Amino acid sequence: MKRALAVVATVAALVGLPAPAHAHLVTTGLGPLYDGVWHLLLSPDDLLPVLTMASLAGLNGKATGRRTLFVLPVAWAAGGRAGFAARTPLLPGATAALSFLVLGALTAADRRLPAAVVTGLAVTLGLLHGWGNGAGIASAGREALGLAGIVAAVFVLVALVAAFVVGLRAPWTRLVVRVAGSWIAAIGLLMLGWSFRGA
Repeated sequence: MKRALAVVATVAALVGLPAPAHAHLVTTGLGPLYDGVWHLLLSPDDLLPVLTMASLAGLNGKATGRRTLFVLPVAWAAGGRAGFAARTPLLPGATAALSFLVLGALTAADRRLPAAVVTGLAVTLGLLHGWGNGAGIASAGREALGLAGIVAAVFVLVALVAAFVVGLRAPWTRLVVRVAGSWIAAIGLLMLGWSFRGA
């Protein structure tokens, strides 16, 4: 019994040791390119809007999905480069909440949108979130190569998710995508309320 308590106390002490904190940016030890990839995959405020944008593009057909596949990463790179040069955030933290809310609601509605509207949404999403990533990387003193990792991850995720959604044929499968969109919109609404809580 004493030995078991000693083991539990040792494990609790080791778990409680402070670890270095890297606010918002991920350090993998594999270099800035992989840090960028992991940043996107581990940052829900960037990951969920990308997945929702890809789902929305897929719901609007092959041509829109292909266009989004190229437009979103290019806009993300342009916004990231501008944010890296400016070194300051463009908009407040409510930007992520708004992207959750708008893209989630449009995905939940599952209405056929003109290709220009979906493209405009992709450009706006890429510029705003890319700017935030670039400014964060610059203010942390990291290499701009991390942006390339983020953009590459955006491209791969959009390709996979949009292709998956385009291939859905059964009505219930599209309903699952719509339900996921409604949950993203609800998260965005909660985040938006939370961001104005202290205002």
